[in-house]
Amino acid sequence: MDLWGARFKKELNSEVNSFNSCISFDSVFYKEDIQGSIAHVTMLAKQNIIEENDAKVIKETLQNIQKDIETGKLVIDRNAEDIHMFIEGELTKRIGDIGKKLHTARSRNDQVTLDTRLYLRDQIDTLTKALKSLIKTFCYKAKENLETVMPGYTHMQRAQPITFAHHLMAYSEMFLRDLGRLEDTKKRMNVLPLGSCALATTTYPIDRYLVQELLEFDSVSQNSLDAVSDRDYIIELLSNISMIMMHLSRISEEIILWSSWEFKFIELDDAFSTGSSIMPQKKNPDITELIRGKTGRVYGDLMQLLTVMKGLPLAYNKDTQEDKEAVFDALETSFVCINTFVPMLETLKVNKQNMKEAASNGFINATDCADYLTKKGVPFRSSYKITGQLVGYCIDNHKTLETLSLEEYKKASTLFEADIYEAISFENCVKNRKIIGGPSPEIVQEHIKNVLQKIERKD
Repeated sequence: MDLWGARFKKELNSEVNSFNSCISFDSVFYKEDIQGSIAHVTMLAKQNIIEENDAKVIKETLQNIQKDIETGKLVIDRNAEDIHMFIEGELTKRIGDIGKKLHTARSRNDQVTLDTRLYLRDQIDTLTKALKSLIKTFCYKAKENLETVMPGYTHMQRAQPITFAHHLMAYSEMFLRDLGRLEDTKKRMNVLPLGSCALATTTYPIDRYLVQELLEFDSVSQNSLDAVSDRDYIIELLSNISMIMMHLSRISEEIILWSSWEFKFIELDDAFSTGSSIMPQKKNPDITELIRGKTGRVYGDLMQLLTVMKGLPLAYNKDTQEDKEAVFDALETSFVCINTFVPMLETLKVNKQNMKEAASNGFINATDCADYLTKKGVPFRSSYKITGQLVGYCIDNHKTLETLSLEEYKKASTLFEADIYEAISFENCVKNRKIIGGPSPEIVQEHIKNVLQKIERKD
């Protein structure tokens, strides 16, 4: 289709044409482009801007074009500049001058952001579904490990006893927030830009609210310059995906640590591990390492678009063509990472005994020992000091708080009685933390129930 013939005397340089073209990646918009065009031409006819019979022919032909693309009868021409011109060119080829009426009262500037919003809101739905599956998997794995005691860490030093279920459910909260951010982004994205035209709307009496209704947008854009030029809705989505990947990377890092011989808290299923070409004993957590690495790739997609947008004057600029490959890459990367992570988490083996032994060797019940004295009237800072001295004594004498004799305890404080051993048992340290948000199996079980209910309400 000769788009520039009326103004230009020379054909576009072939290399420039290739450089300028975006059909190699925006061809994925063919359904959205046709969907938007059908809504637009329906409105044009209702407003008597074009004849009803012409609109009917255009709509039927657009539907046939979509069918032909999806069945393979029509192959998208990679020499076309973009998907919009390909669809319009094919339409005109099939029905002649009637097809040329389609582009009345619109521009490719508002058309491309329309297609992008339609496409991305569906992609958000797909990503939302994947996240829900991930959150459910964390919940189901946590259900299996309500009583699995392990060390909780700060500064990567053993700190206090928790359960593996409690640890996993921390990630369910992170991904729930990611889910909420996606919902919010979709709301802000679901604004109709069509009708903004190139940058200053149109003199035709179009009905934007009808198009909004036909395409199921929540509202209509209120400023035409803003509607065609900004890509903040894509940046927001990329930011959301970056946070999802950051959370995936954090749990991936922990799985890498936990599966090492130094921890041996978990073992990955053979189907989600690889070996070494030279060391036959190796079982490598390559999947989680790749997720950790791909997180940086998604961050790069976000930074790419932030950098593209930072200096653009109003209104539309060709620079924004660079938005699509970045967001497509981030979406594809997040999908493959989540969809690979879910079955890996489902099948990993938890070495409960190793976790419990690790909990036993780090004095992680010291706070409970101090609390024991505090509950008997000793100021906490004094209890803290006494317990610290006991820990020092244990280290010097190769003992633990559990293996100290009552006589040794009483040398530190006469308030210690035989029930100290019950107070510092790891099971009780966990079970007695019945505060909302704590690691008690009872509390975590309720947390799992609440999270699953939230997911069901969102379905």
